[in-house]
This record gives sequence, C-alpha cells and structure tokens, in this order.
Amino acid sequence: MNYPLNPIALKFGALEIHWYGIIIVFGLLLGYFIAYNELKRRRIDPDLLTQFIFYALPAAIIGARIYYVAFQWSDYKGHPLEMIAIWHGGIAIHGAILGALLITLLFVKRKNLSFWQWTDIAAPSLILGQGIGRWGNFMNQEAHGGPTTRLFLEHLHLPSFIINQMHIDGIYYLPTFLYESVWDIAGFILLFILRRTSLPFKFGDIFLMYLVWYSIGRFYIEGLRTDSLMLTSTLRVAQVISVVLIIVAICIFVYHHFISVKWRKKEQKTV
Repeated sequence: MNYPLNPIALKFGALEIHWYGIIIVFGLLLGYFIAYNELKRRRIDPDLLTQFIFYALPAAIIGARIYYVAFQWSDYKGHPLEMIAIWHGGIAIHGAILGALLITLLFVKRKNLSFWQWTDIAAPSLILGQGIGRWGNFMNQEAHGGPTTRLFLEHLHLPSFIINQMHIDGIYYLPTFLYESVWDIAGFILLFILRRTSLPFKFGDIFLMYLVWYSIGRFYIEGLRTDSLMLTSTLRVAQVISVVLIIVAICIFVYHHFISVKWRKKEQKTV
C-alpha cells in the first residue's frame, strides 16, 4: 500500500514543524532574493525590501485570515477565539494580496517611492511564491479538485508520489494544486522575461499583467476545486474576485496607455 506523505517534517516533543510552513518560507525567501536583485539592478536601495517585508508579511497574514473568516462567518460567529486560531487552517491568497497592497500604499508614500514601480518589482516574486506555496497544499492533501480515477492521473504522466498523495480516503482527486502551481510558475517566467526586455512598458504594467495572468488561471482552476469559499450557492468568491481583478487591471492599463496620454496631449496643445 502507498501511504500519503507525512505533512509533518520535524517533531520536537509537542513542537511540530510542518512541510507547509517550510515550503511557504522557501517561496518567501526565493521571492525576496529575486526582488532584492531587481532593486539593485534598478539602483534602488535594496535594504528597503527588508523594511517592507517587516510590515507587509504580517499585513498579508492578517488580511488572508480576515478574508477567510468573513466569507466563512457562519462557522466563526459563535466561536470568536477561533477567528485568530490561524494554526487550525483557513487563509485566502486574495485577502493576503489586499492586506499587502494596503501596506504598500502606506510604505511607498512614507519612503517617497513609486507605487507602480514597487508593485512591478514585487509581482514576479509574488506569483512565484504562490506557485511554490501550492506544494504546501499538496503536502496537506488540500486545495484539490473533484473525484477522478487513477487511470486519468496516470494519463497526465504524473509521478507516482503525486498520484499517491491525491488518493484520499479511498478516492483519487484532481491535482488542482499542481495546475495552479504550473500556471503560476509559467507566469513568473513570463513576467521575469518581460521585465528584462526593452519593450516600452510603463510603471505598473508588469503588476497589471500579473493580476490578469493569475486571475485567468485562478478562475478556471477554482471551478474544479471542492473547497471553495462561496458567495452564494453557485458563485465562488475567488472566481468573482478574479473577474473583478481582470476588469480593473485592463481598465487601468487602458487608462495609463491611452486615455491619460490623450489628456496630456490636449493639455500641451492648450498651453
């Protein structure tokens, strides 16, 4: 019999260190290294990143938890202490992004930095961290899709350790964690390459492309999952947010590249 992988990496008495946490930290460190080098390339003080992480990381965790609790309110309204028990599980990436963005607005204003330039620097690191973080879900046997067959998983040419981990309580499930991980890492490669090209991008374009790329993949993959936060009996929160983010990102892109340019040209003619 093939047993699932142990989600606990190390244990010291009552202290347990889970693979989920190790994988998240690894993704954070790798993203930090990439952003740090990008700041150096742009001749911006890279030490600012350490200061930013000091504020943004707690804000992201708090935002992720508040977001999750808000959409699972019926489970928490009678148990207020459980609202802060993040070690019992229950966070959402959209809440983390929102929390980090709020801190970003405050941070760049205080440091006299460009919000759009800063988010461009962070975007590839962010989507790479998301792609790596999904492997934490894999270790916990969560964020999977609906039931499937071993034959289908074998047809995907997956290694046996993934197939075995998708065998939960006697049923095989779709590895949606893997779908999103591959999509996110592909997005990282795309954004990283585009950021290094000589194409005439404006500040914010890379971040806006991140929002669109991630949201397209998340919308599709979320429809396959079995653990979605629900807005109504048929509307999944992540899918609604994904559509909103795509529309907002496209509108901002059009404004930056077309509408604001036309306005500036008109103002120059009237001067």
